[in-house]
Amino acid sequence: MESTQPGSLFDSTNLLIFLWKKRKPILIATLVALIASMVFSSEFFIKPRFKSSVIMFPTTNSSISKSLLSENSFEKENILQFGEEEQVEQMLQILNSDEIRERLISKYNLMEHYRIRKDGRYPMTELNKKFEENISFNRTEYLSVRVDVLDEDPKLAADIANEICTLLDTVKTRMQHERASQALAIVQKEYLDFTRYLNAREDTLNKLRDLGVLDYDSQVERLSEAYGKALMAGSASATKTIDEKMAVLAKYGGLYTSITQDMEHDREALSRLKTKFEEAKVDATEKIPHKFVVNVARQAEKKSYPIRWLIVVVSTLSTFLLAVVMIIIIENIQRIRSRFE
Repeated sequence: MESTQPGSLFDSTNLLIFLWKKRKPILIATLVALIASMVFSSEFFIKPRFKSSVIMFPTTNSSISKSLLSENSFEKENILQFGEEEQVEQMLQILNSDEIRERLISKYNLMEHYRIRKDGRYPMTELNKKFEENISFNRTEYLSVRVDVLDEDPKLAADIANEICTLLDTVKTRMQHERASQALAIVQKEYLDFTRYLNAREDTLNKLRDLGVLDYDSQVERLSEAYGKALMAGSASATKTIDEKMAVLAKYGGLYTSITQDMEHDREALSRLKTKFEEAKVDATEKIPHKFVVNVARQAEKKSYPIRWLIVVVSTLSTFLLAVVMIIIIENIQRIRSRFE
């Protein structure tokens, strides 16, 4: 049978008896923890921080040209469509980019604002850690993204949250314009080269027209009729003139026909190239928002951190449990020592 002496091992029944006997040191330790937690959770020791949030949905990854200019119903995209899971992940990746972080640090001088010494051992590591503590990006269950900013200055917290929202467009537009500019350069070169090619072909046609080659098939038909009439009339000068014209047609008619037939297809190709050029130009120069903002950040009226009552409760309970465990350990050590004395 187990002993009920204070130095014995404890079960659930005699633990209460033990706690009652040791109530004074436990209560003293708990009371001290209560007072200390209330003091150290005050604004004198922990600066209050205010939270501002932005909630936004991504748009689809549509180009402006395909959304607004494309006449092809299969290529046309809805500019008002909300993005899906893939776009949410892309948005989070951009929000966590170094470019956005560095722009925020520079614009709001966060190194100084977070009171980080530039001549410290690891200033950037400390700054990044502080940044991650105060600024977070999280995906919601509704496929939107929530931006939360904590700061001692409620106005600055709202300003940073809204600035992040703006920088998202800036960075994504910059990324898309870099690629679109390269595409524009390629299409523009093809369009200009093809335009010069068609102009050269048109110049050739104009020279052939100056030589009298206007419409090969109809001209041959009319000249043949005229030649027959001239022969019947016995007009040597007329037949000579017609022979000269027929010789020109025979020499340049094939070239004229070939060019005019090709020009029809070339003009269609040029028209398609021009459309692509105009679309690429729009994609490379114009910009539209890449998100739908549900809630903009506003200046908080009430602090979000620290939660004083939670700190007090956790600290007090932790101290109470620690005091109980320590007293039990001490009592058992004393019991073991008494056995060997």
